Amino acid sequence: MAWDFSTDPEYQEKLDWAREFVRTKVKPLDYVWPSDQFKRPYADEVRAIVGPLKQEVRDHGLWATQLGPDLGGQGYGQLKLALLHEVIGQSRWGASIFGTMAPDTGNAEILAAYGTEDQKAEYLEPLLGGDIVSCFAMTEPAGGADPSQFTTRAVRDGDEWVITGDKYWASHARWAEFLIVMAVTDPDAPLTSRMSMFIVPKGTPGMTFVRQTGLWGETPDDGAHALIEFRGARVPADSILGAPGEAFAVSQTRLGGGRLHAAMRAIGDCQKAIDMMAERALSRRTKGQLLADKQAVQMDLANSYAQLAQFRLYVLYTAWQYDQCHDWRQVRKDVSAIQILVGSVIHDIARRAVHMHGALGISNELPLMSILHGGEIQALTDGPTEVHQVVLSKLLLRDYTAGDPVWPSEFLPHRREQARKDLGLV
Repeated sequence: MAWDFSTDPEYQEKLDWAREFVRTKVKPLDYVWPSDQFKRPYADEVRAIVGPLKQEVRDHGLWATQLGPDLGGQGYGQLKLALLHEVIGQSRWGASIFGTMAPDTGNAEILAAYGTEDQKAEYLEPLLGGDIVSCFAMTEPAGGADPSQFTTRAVRDGDEWVITGDKYWASHARWAEFLIVMAVTDPDAPLTSRMSMFIVPKGTPGMTFVRQTGLWGETPDDGAHALIEFRGARVPADSILGAPGEAFAVSQTRLGGGRLHAAMRAIGDCQKAIDMMAERALSRRTKGQLLADKQAVQMDLANSYAQLAQFRLYVLYTAWQYDQCHDWRQVRKDVSAIQILVGSVIHDIARRAVHMHGALGISNELPLMSILHGGEIQALTDGPTEVHQVVLSKLLLRDYTAGDPVWPSEFLPHRREQARKDLGLV
C-alpha cells in the first residue's frame, strides 16, 4: 500500500528555490509591468529582464515541467506541477516565467499531438520557448461556450478551408502569432463530430479584429479579449488539427489540464490573501485590541485556512489520479468538481481579506480586489460553474440505479424486517 503526502527531497529543494526566486525576482515584475506578461513582442527593457529569468528557470530544470523531454520539459507530471503552481501562482508573471502560461500550454499540447512537422517547427517550438503567444478561439457572441449554438463555418474549397463567422472572447488574440479556431465543418453531424479545429495565422486575410474587450477595472485600451470576424478567411487544407469532425477530441487535449492548472494557480492567490490577513491581524489595532484578538477575525482566518487546505488536497489528489492513468476522461468527475469549487474558494477567502483591510482592501493599492475578481473569472473560465454542476451530477448518477419509487432502499421498517430474517430471529 502506498499512501504518502511527502515530497521527495530533491524536488522539495527545487520548490524551495522557486519560492525564493518568485519572491525576489519574479514578483517585482508584477509591480512594474502588471499587465505585460502576454504582450508580444516584449519591449526592449522587458525582454532584457525577462529573458535571463526564464533561462534561470531552465537551468534549474523547472521550465514547462508538465511537458515531456521531447517538448523541452521535464515530464514531471501533474502532481509535481501542482506543487510548483502553488508557488508561481502568487505572481502575475509566474506562469510566463516558468513556461506554464494559459492558453499556450494547452495549445502546445494540441500542436504536439495533432500538428504537422512544419507546423511544429513554425509554431510549437517558439511557443514552447516563450517567444510567442497563442489564442484559443472557441466561444461565440450568441452561442457563448455552448458548442451546440456555434455558427462559425469552415468549408473545404480545393486545397483550402474557408472560414466564415464570429468568435468572441478570443483571449490574447491581439498579440498571438496564431489562433486555434473551432468551426462547424458538418452541420448535419451529431454534435460531438460536427466541428473541427484549425490553425489560423495572424494577419490572415478575411480575419478582422472588431474590438478588444477588457476585464472589469481595465481601461478600454487594455482589453485583451477579442471579437473577431471571419469573412471568407482562407487557410491551407493541412491547417486542420486532427481529422474533420474531431474538434471535441482535440479540445479535450487541453481543457482537462487547463482547468486543473487554473485551480493549482488559484491556491497561490488564496495563500497570498491568507498571508495578508494574518499580517493585518497582527499589525492593526481597533478599540484597544489587535485585530488578531477579535473573534470574528479569528473565525475568518480559521475558515480561510480550512477551506484552502481542503481545496488544495483535492487538487493534489486529482493531479495524482491523472498521473496514474494519463487520461483526462477518467478524472472528469473530479475536474468538474474542482471547477465548481474554485470560484467560491477564491471569492470567500479574498472577500474576508478585503474586509479585514477595510477601505485599503478595495483600493488599487493592494492586490485583493484583483484576487476577488479572479474568483468570478475562474467561475466562468473553461465552462461556467453551473455547467460543471450539471455535468458532475450526470456523471455521478451513472453509478447508481433506481429503487422502489415509494419506499427507499434505506426505509427502516423494511430494513428491520430483513435484518431479523438474516439473523434468524423470525
